Amino acid sequence: MSKLTAPKAKKVPFKIEQLGYGRTDDYHWMKDDRWQEVLRDPDIIKTDVKDHLTLENAYSKDMLKPTEALQATLFEEMKGRIKEDDSSVPAADGAWEYYVRYNAGAQHPINARKPRSKDKISKEIIPFAAVPADEQILLDEDAAAKGLDYYATGTTTHSPDHKLYAWSEDTQGSEVYKIHVKDLATGERLGKPVESATGDFVFSPDSQYLFWTFRDDNGRPSKIYRRPAKGGEDVLIYDEKDPGFFIGVGSLSSDKFIIISIGNQETSEVWLIPASDPTKAPVCVEPRVTGVMYEVDHWDDRFVILTNADDALDFKLMTSTATMPSKSTWQPWVAHRPGTYITGFSLYKGHLVRVERENANSRIIVTKKADLSDHEIGVKEEAYALGLGGSLEYDTTVMRYTYTSPTTPSQTYDYDMDSRQKTLRKTQVIPSGHNPNDYVAKRLYAKAPDGVDVPVTVLMKKDVKLDGKAPLLLYGYGSYGIPMEPAFSIRNLSLVNRGWIYATAHIRGGSEKGRGWFMDGRKFKKKNTFTDFIACAEHLTAKGYGSKGRIVAYGGSAGGMLMGAITNMRPDLWAGVIGAVPFVDVLNTMSDTSLPLTPPEWPEWGNPIEDKAAYDYIASYSPYDNIAAKAYPPVLATGGLSDPRVTYWEPMKWISKLREFNTSQAPMLLKINMEAGHGGASGRFDFLKEIAFDYAFAIWAVDKGYLKA
Repeated sequence: MSKLTAPKAKKVPFKIEQLGYGRTDDYHWMKDDRWQEVLRDPDIIKTDVKDHLTLENAYSKDMLKPTEALQATLFEEMKGRIKEDDSSVPAADGAWEYYVRYNAGAQHPINARKPRSKDKISKEIIPFAAVPADEQILLDEDAAAKGLDYYATGTTTHSPDHKLYAWSEDTQGSEVYKIHVKDLATGERLGKPVESATGDFVFSPDSQYLFWTFRDDNGRPSKIYRRPAKGGEDVLIYDEKDPGFFIGVGSLSSDKFIIISIGNQETSEVWLIPASDPTKAPVCVEPRVTGVMYEVDHWDDRFVILTNADDALDFKLMTSTATMPSKSTWQPWVAHRPGTYITGFSLYKGHLVRVERENANSRIIVTKKADLSDHEIGVKEEAYALGLGGSLEYDTTVMRYTYTSPTTPSQTYDYDMDSRQKTLRKTQVIPSGHNPNDYVAKRLYAKAPDGVDVPVTVLMKKDVKLDGKAPLLLYGYGSYGIPMEPAFSIRNLSLVNRGWIYATAHIRGGSEKGRGWFMDGRKFKKKNTFTDFIACAEHLTAKGYGSKGRIVAYGGSAGGMLMGAITNMRPDLWAGVIGAVPFVDVLNTMSDTSLPLTPPEWPEWGNPIEDKAAYDYIASYSPYDNIAAKAYPPVLATGGLSDPRVTYWEPMKWISKLREFNTSQAPMLLKINMEAGHGGASGRFDFLKEIAFDYAFAIWAVDKGYLKA
């Protein structure tokens, strides 16, 4: 039992009038009106807010003090599954091979390169353990992080001529980046660093310019600038006036164009700049039309377009041989097939590789340009994840991909697209040991209230009995069309090895069963996400994979909204709920146009400022607004003081209001990282300490059984 009393937040009624409605927010004071400045300098946060967060952190630590030994054990277990002196498979590019590696004990990697081996592709199956004698260090991130509470890089890349190296870095967790460029011959940093960047940038194909994305005071990418790569004045080349769109910059596969990509969850637009004249003004490919999305890449003699135009819900591929591929020039290629979602593609000089997802599993299709023949890279397991590893080279027959499953550590393959020969380049090493045969992964299907089958991926030890006695952790997300891939995790094993069952609910709002799966879990259909998750919990209990009151629900960010909703809807199901950086104050956040993600996310949630129907619907499920007097299970909410995506006051307000209305004895816990943002701690080991804290809470909550009958 904690020696500290649960903090009681003061109530300062704040009245809000909106679309003819009135509501009162007693905890509005927790939002610092200078939040933009706080992101850059957390020390200036309001005293009463800081004092209350300090009390909350102390209370959570004290409440879980009995689990400190367990937390330490969990951390050591997870750390023991990481090869500390690991390195990536080298990626060949011209005369060099680029890679990242870690020194033993290091929190951050070293970015490096070595001269390319005489063979076109290096023949090591497992990457080198020793440091190559001819290694050139490009960026030592661990050294750069010394003395900082937080350090993370965004983009890190070399110039196409291999003479320069550039990286973006965030030293606060607020996702406000600086971009640095250095001369690889002298090690000298060139020019002044780019300030107020998103971390997104690209070298022009001739290596003469750097194109980068500006982050405005509201935390949104709003402008694209160009500057000489070796330093000089920034020139504005694109200014996005609509705050509802994200923008970014890159280059196309053929290196013939620089691309400016603009979009939100339902609409996109592309502008191109010819690489032959990087100072030329960008030209729009096809003006944006609400609901129409398209991506463009260049394949030497033609463009390839991935689009949902003309009601192609799960997308189709088109081509264009025009100088500028406007929609009127698009020709059909890979037709739309309902339920088969084309999630992306990569181009090589002689091949195209596309990824398709169907029924929560992915496949890779290789197309040979010479005759447009297709073949598939086959997979045998029931639940798995495939991913394209990318390539630094365009003129190659070798593509890289990764394969993993809940029982199988990640494997990296090089695949010759002509000969169809695959070479295993690396298998994720688990130093403490791992035998896939000790585990079983299953794909189940839960029946949603409207009759839809919802996939659930389950991981457990083979010897676990399905008698409902095993504790169950049920994870979910269900937003933005982001799928929860059934991949291997060094973290989840710490629960599974203790007899837990770990399940992932592939609920609507993701795209596991196609783009329609996403559309059926957004905006005015958002509640499907919540009822799907509850249906998964009930199905698992009916099949003996868990039991009511012995399930811990876990989700983060928009998945934290899910946690808030299902806690309000069915508090009796859960032994505990973990909301990591939880987006729970939906109505207030979607009504605050100053916040970074609000206008761009109206297509996802609705605009409650102008649309009464959107207001009503959001108000009907917004977790913070629907807390009521009832017996809640223990809840753990975590966040980061510098988080620009889910601001610290959302979990802070949520826990305060839950504590006010809760009629059970279950504690409401808040843990805010005062030195980090949305992703938590930046170091690879420090991050595991946060996961260990979450899992210790889960074990503790099941053992306590606050809501047991």
